[in-house]
Amino acid sequence: MAKQSTSEKYEITVPKSLEIDRMDFLELYYFMVLNRKIEKRLGILYRQGKVVGGLYSSLGQEACSIGSAYALEDGDFLAPMIRNLGSVLVRGVQPIDLIAQYCARAISPTRGKDLNLHFGSVDDGLIAPVSVVGALIPVMAGVALEMKMRGKQNVALTYIGDGGMSTGAFHEGINFAAVQRLPLIVIVENNQYAYSTPTSRQARIEDLVDRAEGYGIYGEVVDGNNVMAMLDAVRRSRLKCLKGSGPVLLEAKTFRRKGHAEHDPAEYVPESLRTAWEAKDPIDRYRRFLIENKIVKSVTELEEIDGKIDGVLEHSVTEAMESPFPNASIATEDVYA
Repeated sequence: MAKQSTSEKYEITVPKSLEIDRMDFLELYYFMVLNRKIEKRLGILYRQGKVVGGLYSSLGQEACSIGSAYALEDGDFLAPMIRNLGSVLVRGVQPIDLIAQYCARAISPTRGKDLNLHFGSVDDGLIAPVSVVGALIPVMAGVALEMKMRGKQNVALTYIGDGGMSTGAFHEGINFAAVQRLPLIVIVENNQYAYSTPTSRQARIEDLVDRAEGYGIYGEVVDGNNVMAMLDAVRRSRLKCLKGSGPVLLEAKTFRRKGHAEHDPAEYVPESLRTAWEAKDPIDRYRRFLIENKIVKSVTELEEIDGKIDGVLEHSVTEAMESPFPNASIATEDVYA
């Protein structure tokens, strides 16, 4: 139940408890850059009128999604929120699927019937986001309950924003999970703003994870812009859950560097705050870490990964844009009523 604080540092170090090899280091870099570049291309497509519906950026938050999803094992379940595009990439969703999904094409996971990250696959341990903020917590508590009842050595993981913690669904879901000692990991992405409302106007406490004590569960503050810290925290949390100690609440301190959605210029954010967080960019920090610790042979190795991602995106965008929109004849297929 004790809270542990992780101080914000510009440097990245590998926690002693974290077992990781060179291929893991490079994969984490690949996924973070892929996350950012996909969203950048989607931003262009949005301005060209090719993205249908809204577009929600995770610029500056990539380490949180990538590190947390990378810590999961086969059989674990993950439920992303709208900014956790990176987490579904780690779980095996391909760039072409995401481009087609945002552009409502027939080859998308929902066959053009739904948008953005509103898709999932039970077979792949991926639960689709729920638009009602906070509702994923009780949903994933239910998934975790099934795991406990069947004696599975797995966990359920989902996310909530700082603003979403104020909802009744969050309270009911996390309290139920706590009482039942369920293997559930909830990551609070404290990106400083719930749309345009700063965290200081939502809660009197500085660390939102302080609420974990009230539920009788373990809580920890994590540097959300440090992919190593996120990976380590979720791996340790996973082990805690499997030992039967109940759910874990992690607060990832991070920052949303764009508006609530693509249409929002975020003029309510002080420029000084934005500048301060830009200096803590998760990808820039990680690149320096890889180079300074000689995990990569040279900058060229990272540039080659960047080039590979560019090639994948070019192919994905071209294929998605050349694919058709759904035919009206399938409108009544795969629906309940």
